[in-house]
Amino acid sequence: AFLGTEKSNKYEIKDNFGQRLYFAREENIYLNKNLCGPLRPFTMHIANNTGREVITVIRPLRCITCCFPCYLQELEVQAPPGTTVGFIIQKWDPLLPKFTIQNESKEDLLKIVGPYLTFRCLGDVNFEVKTLNEKSIIGRISKYWSGFVNDVFTNADNFGIEFPADLDVKLKAALIGTCFLIVSTVNVPVTHCRAE
Repeated sequence: AFLGTEKSNKYEIKDNFGQRLYFAREENIYLNKNLCGPLRPFTMHIANNTGREVITVIRPLRCITCCFPCYLQELEVQAPPGTTVGFIIQKWDPLLPKFTIQNESKEDLLKIVGPYLTFRCLGDVNFEVKTLNEKSIIGRISKYWSGFVNDVFTNADNFGIEFPADLDVKLKAALIGTCFLIVSTVNVPVTHCRAE
């Protein structure tokens, strides 16, 4: 903290009862984290409680501004590692953060639409998971309000992912990856993700 440098992030992924399901560890080059900040490329290794890696999330170096609509955020999700199950692609919009979840063949499956303001005092920030026509909401990725002291003076946040229990396992893995993309795109660090 004294030097203003950051180490690679680590995360716990818990169920709605607080039980840890997975542990995630970000792998990146030291200079990328400190020079590129939220733009940095990374590989996220997600392991189960036995330590076996079950999901890999790969994010290349990309832009996060509407000034470069042809080079927006993108993420690949592999489950198990080495087997691509989907992609999350940021879509250009002048006002709202929007993402599309694609399958391994790059066919659109779901859309995610965030709020105009990706920060909020005294409340949660919700990104809605929608069908392709954007008429039905099937889930949500939320940044939970943790209190004034925690939000202002610490580098930790809590996110939650809600989805139907019968959702395809590949889409569940993609939503976990999407949470990490949203965390970095809206420039808020997180230490816990909760799957509900």
